[in-house]
Amino acid sequence: MRRFYGGLPPLWASVHLAGGFAMSPVGETSAVDFADQFQMNALSAFLCSAAAIRAIRSRGEPGPGGAKGGRIVNVAARPALEPRLGSGMVAYTTAKAAVAALTQAIAQETAGEEIWVNAVAPSILDTPANRAAMPDADFSTWVAPSAVAEVIAFLASPDNQVTRGAVIPVYGGA
Repeated sequence: MRRFYGGLPPLWASVHLAGGFAMSPVGETSAVDFADQFQMNALSAFLCSAAAIRAIRSRGEPGPGGAKGGRIVNVAARPALEPRLGSGMVAYTTAKAAVAALTQAIAQETAGEEIWVNAVAPSILDTPANRAAMPDADFSTWVAPSAVAEVIAFLASPDNQVTRGAVIPVYGGA
């Protein structure tokens, strides 16, 4: 039975981009600031992943092209994989490291259902906001959002038949 919610087909893939960034030395980071970063990044990834897994499990039919399971992609960040780069932004680094750990744990939990859960970990994205915040930086080494989108699109597609539990660095020239 094909169920549609609000005119949408049943969920097969979910990409979780919500999050935020804040930078301050550890001695100037309040508990509220730390909790805010954790909520914006780790808790949002957890809540979205949990809801997506429930929706994928309840689908009751194969996905695109008859594919089993589903796909979930979270967004971590380079400091999650290289915490020493998180100097001066410990709350953000800790929250994104939690996203990476969450991704790997959920990937193992859902592997038998072929719900492949992965994350990307970009370095600095070449966005207007980042250029404005760091006007003296070398933008040529930054990653274009479209490059990250290509990796996400593959991980979320039925073409991804084997990659699960990965936190993929998307660093460009940085």
